[in-house]
Amino acid sequence: MKKLFKDKRGIVGIEAAIVLIAFIIIAAALSYVVINMGFYTTQKTKETMQSGLDESLSALQLDGIVTAKTNNNSYIEWIVFPVKLSAGKSAFDLKKEALVVSIYLPNATLLSIYNGIYSNDTDEADLDVLIGGLSETYAMNETDMAAFVMYNCDSDSVLESSEKAFLIIHLNETVTATGARHAVADYETVKIEVKGAKGAALTVVRTAPGGIPKNSHIDLG
Repeated sequence: MKKLFKDKRGIVGIEAAIVLIAFIIIAAALSYVVINMGFYTTQKTKETMQSGLDESLSALQLDGIVTAKTNNNSYIEWIVFPVKLSAGKSAFDLKKEALVVSIYLPNATLLSIYNGIYSNDTDEADLDVLIGGLSETYAMNETDMAAFVMYNCDSDSVLESSEKAFLIIHLNETVTATGARHAVADYETVKIEVKGAKGAALTVVRTAPGGIPKNSHIDLG
């Protein structure tokens, strides 16, 4: 009887060990699942935050002064400014289908006047010559229109970190059917918004000085 009792006690000990091991295995598996879910949630949170940050920052940034050209009636008719990629941003497509340029004036809002890239690899550095080419090619001097000219590029529509582009905007002086004049007069403010598929819009706001001379180039800062 004493031997039999000892044998049964040994069996009970083995069963308890098996149950304990099973609990440990289950606990380890659950811990693994919980840790994985934690890593997954952390990664998704990071991606969401990064996506939100990317959307809050503009892919383009102003890379110099804003220049204006006046006409015979002392209105600002042409506006030009250089842009480049913002720090840390990937290549940015400037083709017509990927970009929207909007102009906000005291008496009008032009929601989409972008007409694409006029030249994606030009050596011409004279603004008046570029304006003449745009006017001849697209009749840009007769309507409201915006176009990019790219320098130091590889003959495509994508702006890369080593490249530079100039946005040329024409605002029509002719009074429209609604009585609006789009060319900018003394002390009037113009707001230009350049928006791509991703990221915040590049916004440029300038106010025309008083006493604008005729047929001149003006530094708007």
